[in-house]
Amino acid sequence: MEAFTDGVMAVVITIMVLDMKVPAGTDLHALEASAPVFLAYVVSYANVGIFWNNHHHMLHASEHVDGRVLWANLFLLFWISLVPFMVRWIDDSHIAALPTAAYGAVLAMSSIGYLLLEWALIACNGPDSKLAAAVGKDRKTMACLALYFAAVGLAFVSPWIAIAIYVCVALMWLIPDRRIETRLKA
Repeated sequence: MEAFTDGVMAVVITIMVLDMKVPAGTDLHALEASAPVFLAYVVSYANVGIFWNNHHHMLHASEHVDGRVLWANLFLLFWISLVPFMVRWIDDSHIAALPTAAYGAVLAMSSIGYLLLEWALIACNGPDSKLAAAVGKDRKTMACLALYFAAVGLAFVSPWIAIAIYVCVALMWLIPDRRIETRLKA
């Protein structure tokens, strides 16, 4: 499961960069026109990397997987696989409200997928497992979900407000969650 997930994440990141359009000119002004999609790529790359990093730690804190875990993992990967499509839509629409909101919905559903996977792994490994002890109530993920849902609505007020929230959520996770690492070392 870990190798499959690693492969899917690598493909998602590769598709995102290959889907970026090459600037029309050869000067800095030509690069300036690509700045919004590059920002979307950076935020999306960071988000996919954050999911991958936390997924990796979560699996290392688990000893067993079952069918429920495999389906939860596929649900997570489905939503993450939509990220390149969302980045392209945001770029093609010049950061319109609906694509920006849809991007947030995909990030929110990816977070829900991550939570479902976490819960499935805890159910499979038991309430006294290393993972269960490490994640606790997972308030950070719940707070991020609330921010994503707020950003989805705010995208219709201003797509840039929503994008600022997506950046803030990514920044919240850039410092890796050490709960699992700490529990594994103990």
